Amino acid sequence: MLIDNVTIRVKAGDGGRGGVAFNKNKMALGPVGGNGGHGGNIYFEGVSDLNALSQFRNKKEIKTDDGENGRGDFVDGRDGADMIIKIPIGTMITKLETAEVIDIVKVGEKILIAKGGYPGKGNFHYRSSTNTRPKQFGPGTPGQAFTVKLELKLIADVGLIGLPNAGKTSLLNELTGTKSKVANYAFTTLEPNLGVYYELILADIPGLIEGASEGKGLGIKFLQHIERTQTLFHLVSAESETPGADYKIVRKELKKYGPELHKKKEYLFLSKYDSVSDKELKKKLSVLKKLNKSVIPLSIHDEESLKKVQAVLNKIKEEK
Repeated sequence: MLIDNVTIRVKAGDGGRGGVAFNKNKMALGPVGGNGGHGGNIYFEGVSDLNALSQFRNKKEIKTDDGENGRGDFVDGRDGADMIIKIPIGTMITKLETAEVIDIVKVGEKILIAKGGYPGKGNFHYRSSTNTRPKQFGPGTPGQAFTVKLELKLIADVGLIGLPNAGKTSLLNELTGTKSKVANYAFTTLEPNLGVYYELILADIPGLIEGASEGKGLGIKFLQHIERTQTLFHLVSAESETPGADYKIVRKELKKYGPELHKKKEYLFLSKYDSVSDKELKKKLSVLKKLNKSVIPLSIHDEESLKKVQAVLNKIKEEK
């Protein structure tokens, strides 16, 4: 199951304290305490793996190494090792204590989420003409700690939407060569599937139902994945007795979830048209054209109709 919303605690390493030591050689008895080491930093780095947040299924606290304490003979403590945590691109990071929001939008993009503590100074730095054998040392500062909410919102060029069993996954498989599960019942797809058509990323968004914006069915969990999708391919099944109502249901849920979803560029397809008669197809196309003039009949078993879909994708690719 795709994990797309987690809250974790991150704690960078503390800075090591400075050392207190003195030279044991006669005639050179001054302070020789080394500095502590820096605490390790924690970074987030974007990767293409949608399942990267699954690492937090049972692990809610992340901590990296503290800096080592300073030692004698001016030996500084070692720095704590930095930690790089891989998270999916499209993840919105919210530091709950500060309400700061950071987005990871590119593979390889790395951001510092928690800075390690500064090292304390050794007693050598506290020497003076009046304090030749100082016992003072710097304690080192604590590393930053935050409670962080990680919310995955897919970044795709094209999002395939529609009621359950509208043929979205089949179309994704046909266009991109992916092998996502397909079956003739509702909610076959329980998590988003991604495919690549040349350099375009296509996302199959699991079936929406009436009330999805209020949490019904698979709920708003998947509506959030449409937010960053550039273009929508809206599929309505020709097998439906009420294609106009089907179209309106999804459009209504988009609008209720957020006005920006409702305004996204949309292409409407009457899918599975090969499963109905020519007379019924003509009637259903007429109904949909009153709602969206650019409706295109589609069947994954008809090469000509697939070419029309590819022509739309090629246009989007050129514009990109």
